[in-house]
Amino acid sequence: MASAKLGSTALVSFLLLLATICDAQLSTSYYDSTCSQAAQIVEKQVNNILSGNPNLAGGFLRLIFHDCWVSGCDGSVTIKSTSDNSAEVDANVNFQLRAIDEIDQIKSAVETECPDTVSCADIIALAAQYATVFANGPSWTVALGRRDSRVSRANDADTQLPFPVLPFSGLVDNFANKGFSAREMIVLSGSHTIGHTHCNGIGPNLYNYTGQDSLNDTNPHLDTSFADSLKDTCPKGNRLNIVDMDSSPNTFDSGYFDGVLANKGHMITDDELIRGPSGDSIVQSLTQPGSSWNSEFASAMVKMIELSPLLSPDGEIRKTCQAIN
Repeated sequence: MASAKLGSTALVSFLLLLATICDAQLSTSYYDSTCSQAAQIVEKQVNNILSGNPNLAGGFLRLIFHDCWVSGCDGSVTIKSTSDNSAEVDANVNFQLRAIDEIDQIKSAVETECPDTVSCADIIALAAQYATVFANGPSWTVALGRRDSRVSRANDADTQLPFPVLPFSGLVDNFANKGFSAREMIVLSGSHTIGHTHCNGIGPNLYNYTGQDSLNDTNPHLDTSFADSLKDTCPKGNRLNIVDMDSSPNTFDSGYFDGVLANKGHMITDDELIRGPSGDSIVQSLTQPGSSWNSEFASAMVKMIELSPLLSPDGEIRKTCQAIN
């Protein structure tokens, strides 16, 4: 009898666990009963942060891409490296990644109201949406319920994220590996309309386009005056100077695509958008009055933030976003 009772208890536990796994999915009502004010707290915090530094909107938007593209949207991008592990944040492709401290600031505000409830992964997803709206960009629905990863490896980022030197075909292949079309890749590249970049990513476009690593090895497609201006800001060997990605870096508009069409792409990957098959026509279509870029961008973002989310019972809810519990 004792063994039968134990077996029955084990079976019930297994069935409950199985039900939890089967029911685990992202939902717009995920925190309704546990932290109904979560989204409002994140929105208020993002707006306060961007009121002081509007250019950081681009940082929030870049952060969600660099999180979701590496093994899914699981908050692994904000974990700090330790003495025995080099985390994603310190990957080469994540050079000078911004908004990580601000995500922890938001997390702290959420924890005050709802301890041990809302994941860093969900906060990153919400912050990107509110930051885009703050910059006059489109809004989209953010389903919630992601869990935080306990794993973050720099090598994973360097092998999954696209480096700023990829040709058009390389970009297409990178996005195709995640289930995105060439058009969706170009649409999402438009996120460069807000924020800034560092000379680290621009250097190859100015001094090492064909691998010669010289002052004159500049992308021949670049507008000459634009290239000279970039070289003034980014002298050879400089990695840290900052360059705005378009003429209105705090406003979500077509300025980035306009610049690319005028041969004023900052990084090789920017310029390559109009070098591949159909790329030029796609970029042109996204700059036309009444274009569908905003709606396409929102749809692509929803698709991206739902890439392989870590769901209950896996992962954890971190106390802070820069360290596992």
